Amino acid sequence: MNVPALAVMIALFVLVTGLGFFSARWRSGDMDLLHEWGLAGGRFGTVVTWFLLGGDLYTAYTFIAVPALVFSAGAIGFFAVPYTIIVYPLVFLVMPRLWSVCRTHGYVTPADFVRGRYDSSTLALAVATSGILATMPYIALQLVGIQVVLGAVGIGGTGFMGDLPLIIAFVILAAYTYSSGLRAPAMIALVKDALIFIVVIAAVIMIPAKLGGYGHIFAAVPREKLILSPSQYGSYATLAFGSALALFLYPHSITGVLSSDSRKVIKRNAAFLPIYSFLLGLIALLGFMALAAGIKPDATYGAQYAVPALFNAMFPPWFAGVAFSAIAIGALVPAAIMSIATANLFTRNIYREYFRPDATLRQEARMAKAASLVVKFGALAFILLLENARQEAINFQLLGGVWILQTFPAIVFGLYTRWFHRWALLAGWAVGMVSGTMMAASQHFTAIFPLHIGGSLVPGYTAFYAFVANVIVTVVLTVVLNALGVASGADRTARADYLAES
Repeated sequence: MNVPALAVMIALFVLVTGLGFFSARWRSGDMDLLHEWGLAGGRFGTVVTWFLLGGDLYTAYTFIAVPALVFSAGAIGFFAVPYTIIVYPLVFLVMPRLWSVCRTHGYVTPADFVRGRYDSSTLALAVATSGILATMPYIALQLVGIQVVLGAVGIGGTGFMGDLPLIIAFVILAAYTYSSGLRAPAMIALVKDALIFIVVIAAVIMIPAKLGGYGHIFAAVPREKLILSPSQYGSYATLAFGSALALFLYPHSITGVLSSDSRKVIKRNAAFLPIYSFLLGLIALLGFMALAAGIKPDATYGAQYAVPALFNAMFPPWFAGVAFSAIAIGALVPAAIMSIATANLFTRNIYREYFRPDATLRQEARMAKAASLVVKFGALAFILLLENARQEAINFQLLGGVWILQTFPAIVFGLYTRWFHRWALLAGWAVGMVSGTMMAASQHFTAIFPLHIGGSLVPGYTAFYAFVANVIVTVVLTVVLNALGVASGADRTARADYLAES
């Protein structure tokens, strides 16, 4: 057991736990209102939103999985860098419009917007269900990240005692999220992001110095891992573009956006968040550093153990504890936001829509808090009880991208035009969900599907191919249904709503 590292981890975990409970008093509001608990009253400014979105999007699994993919598969793992560059111009264009219309009408979730825009509770249910399904394995993956760093300090094994530290961490997470709502991960994100910047800067300076410099590192990497092969070009491009389209459709991303206090805050963050893309590029290089350092895949965690093993080998024990704390806290922040976002979706678009239309505001908030607990412990049970859960969670995360990208036409197209018919959007969503899931299942839930077009084989990201099918069906059926004069429902929004400042 790495006692100094463990001691540092415990100390920092106690610190963020205290911040989590204290945050209920920070910019305090009535926690018995869903808008206050689930969106912090929409009062976050530029700095807090920057840290919140950074903590929300750049998770513990990002810190581990991106360099692990580079470590095991090579250059294709760098698709994460261009995709996080592509996404922010899209955020700059799209998200201020979503913020404005949601603020004008009091919408808490993207499914609320779809319900008002298309006058369709069924389409809203489809969007809400997609969001919940896509987020659940994402939360489970945060647990995988925590398990990896716990294993790195010598806490692990099988049975109840091996799982107990993870259970304790999530019980505490559930407690302060229940009491403080979105304010808790927002405040903790300040600490988490500061730690990650410190660790990454130290890593890209100290580790190359110990390994003989970057020239030696790249010389130690096999050539086939340094350069994409022509057969990987399509996969790389569709992974980057499809992931960029999907990222800000996740409920936790939209929750972070809607907690901002103005359109200008969102635009500023679209300009400043690419700083994290630079950071991500440095994190990806850790995969090559692990190769140069002679790190071997772990029997339990495989290539995911590359970064923790590298930190153990290259850092003094106390600083390894700081690095592991950054990863573990980096799991708790997005897990909290994800559970809040899915709870908002369930409460507003399933519970209130179909079970308790007459629910009071306080009943709505109480249901959201309870749903957030169910989501957290459901993900925990998935990891602890399912056989081979670590590998299954990693594979099923692919479905998150497949499922959430199918909400793009209803949400993003809907922010600019009402031309698309609600039933066409629903049919396109169904085609995308079914075809994407089947393609993923046929490849054992790996990210790439080998599409046969004529006599050519075009491998590409499964979610992107399903999205293309979705759009084609939506456009064709819209033309047909509009020509037949099928009623398209009443639009509760107005043009001015998408440009409103408050």
